[in-house]
Amino acid sequence: MAESGKRTGDFLAGMAASSHRRVAAARAQLDLPELLARAQDSPLPPRLQLSVRRFDLIAEVKFRSPASGKLRAGSEGNVMARVGGYAEAGAAAVSVLTEPSRFDGSMEHLVTAVRALGGRIPAMRKDFLVDPYQLAEARLAGAGGVLLILRMLDDATLGAMLESAARLKLFVLLESFDEADIAHAHALVRQYASATQLLVGLNCRDLVSLEVVPGRLETLARSLPDEVPRVAESGVATAADAARVAIAGYDLALVGSALMAALEPLQLVRAMLSAGRTERARRS
Repeated sequence: MAESGKRTGDFLAGMAASSHRRVAAARAQLDLPELLARAQDSPLPPRLQLSVRRFDLIAEVKFRSPASGKLRAGSEGNVMARVGGYAEAGAAAVSVLTEPSRFDGSMEHLVTAVRALGGRIPAMRKDFLVDPYQLAEARLAGAGGVLLILRMLDDATLGAMLESAARLKLFVLLESFDEADIAHAHALVRQYASATQLLVGLNCRDLVSLEVVPGRLETLARSLPDEVPRVAESGVATAADAARVAIAGYDLALVGSALMAALEPLQLVRAMLSAGRTERARRS
């Protein structure tokens, strides 16, 4: 499935194994053809639309992080209020962690988020996705996009998942960690960007220590494809960080832990958007 244990890392390998088990359990309850039929009959999700001001935010709902521990208690009311606020504050999309074992996530959180958004902006399923089945699950739950971790998936699986995303009208955030991942992203953008809406992200977290690596976002920014929007992942916690990644050339930031820990998360969303857009305007 992955290129090798060394490339994938023990953390991602463990998460992939857990994800495969969840797919097997779900398939035992509902087979893929029936799931696809239900997903394709469901209402179309809103399309991801980015600001002409050239900097946007994907605001995340997650209740636990392996690096930071418990962030917030998860409940339907908590998800509803937080997600609605993110949309009002100007986020372009809301990312929802659905992984249960290490992030306290669930598909119910995704369904609740979609309901709270009410079609204003799309929700994105963030998980350790390993099978096209999980994209159909996301679409049936109302999501408009998914995140795929490049180094977790071989070429055949990635191709099948990107083709499934195109059929299901889902945008895809391709997550990279290093130069090898970025080279892979370039090839996928050339092959699939005309069929489905793609974004390419760089996660600056080290997969062994799970700590953020300072400077990695700037170091690798110019290597990312420029044909699609570029997303800074991890390491963006303040308005100053948003300005920094905007200067480096990122079009969006995916922000989770900082927003979950903030006393005033909506104020932080607005401040990050303002700082990032100000820097992009200065460089236009």
